[in-house]
Amino acid sequence: TRAFSSTSRAALARMSVVGRLGVSPEEVTTANDKSLVRFVIGSSYGKGEDRKTSWFKVASFVQGNQKEYLLSLPKGSLIYVDADARMESYTDAEGAKRSNLSLIARNFDVISRPRVEEESVQTNDEGLVQD
Repeated sequence: TRAFSSTSRAALARMSVVGRLGVSPEEVTTANDKSLVRFVIGSSYGKGEDRKTSWFKVASFVQGNQKEYLLSLPKGSLIYVDADARMESYTDAEGAKRSNLSLIARNFDVISRPRVEEESVQTNDEGLVQD
């Protein structure tokens, strides 16, 4: 026998993005007092002069330790994001039709943080830091 569901399947669009944070994530509060974290991921493709970067705006509703961890990530961190994707259409102030890709993060993983160049520290012949 074969089982069938009488409910329709929900529309589902998912997207995975691997890229670097364009800016440090920021916390914002929505009009209905929900807290979310916004960030932008740049994902590059191509080689040499043909190299291009696509920028993706992402929102995350994580709470607690995950939210604090996400907010602590510096610009340039390489991250993987699994997100629900949705295309939204709207008319701008000039009357032109526009569309926007909305990504809501389900999961994220930090692959690496950016290299922090050590500040130049003055040392003497014995390797001791000088004031």
